[in-house]
Amino acid sequence: MRILIVGAGAIGGYFGGRLLEAGRDVTFLVRTGRAEELDRDGLVVRSPMGNIEYPSPPYVLTQQLDEAYDLIVVSCKAYDLDASMEGFAVAVGPDTLILPLLNGMAHVDRLCQRFEAANVLGGQCLVSLDRDVSGAVLHLNDTHQLSFGELSGALTPRILRVAEALADAGFDANLSQQIVQEMWEKWCFIATAAGITGSMRASIGDVLASGGEPLILKLLAECASVAEHAGYALRTDVRQRFQNMLTAANSRMTASMLRDIERGAPIEVEQIIGEMVLRRADSGHERPLLSALDFVHLNLKSYEARRVREV
Repeated sequence: MRILIVGAGAIGGYFGGRLLEAGRDVTFLVRTGRAEELDRDGLVVRSPMGNIEYPSPPYVLTQQLDEAYDLIVVSCKAYDLDASMEGFAVAVGPDTLILPLLNGMAHVDRLCQRFEAANVLGGQCLVSLDRDVSGAVLHLNDTHQLSFGELSGALTPRILRVAEALADAGFDANLSQQIVQEMWEKWCFIATAAGITGSMRASIGDVLASGGEPLILKLLAECASVAEHAGYALRTDVRQRFQNMLTAANSRMTASMLRDIERGAPIEVEQIIGEMVLRRADSGHERPLLSALDFVHLNLKSYEARRVREV
């Protein structure tokens, strides 16, 4: 299976690197700046699960694309999706499968609108990643799961071929028959973790030490309510696991959004938080004048407004 990884940043670089190490037919679609880094240093991954130093990884620039791939893994930031879709459009053929690993849910609709809905799979990853100033990918924990599946939940021959291509590649590849449910659940968790640590500019443990547990639980409950209205209520055990993680004393957990804020980078505020606000409004539920979701949305939008003004 010929695989195109859109982006060789943290997520694309990590999973693409693992696939390369496992001998899969992988090519990265990158921009000029990242191409220069790969030419100079190769693909470098620092991980407790095993480092990767892959000199001269195969990559292509948008203008060099001229044929369809079997599987396209989309690993860009959610705010870059439109530009990314234009960039890899030439590589989408009638039988191409598109596996997005973006936060939120709006990207699924946009991919289905830009291409054929039949081309689009559901996907998510559970991993904590960053990049250092040299471009090396840093794996920050010991979890590296990539889940995928048909949006319908069906076990089709094509999704089984994807499962075969991703299996035994040095990370946990999970074929799911309820991928949309899992994507909603991850969104609720990310919106809560990013909303809290990003708006408070602090780890979960520090927020808890400051008396912030009620705010954390309120935000999780509001996100869970949105998911339930959409038909994807958080499963009881999943919600309890989220609550345990988000209320663990002395937790050093932060979301990647906070790391982006600390380096003055763009953040996925509208894709992770703003989209949740929009879907809550569509549910018609009454809410307080300023809910927890509104608070974190306003705080993070204010950061973005200042960042853009100061650029």
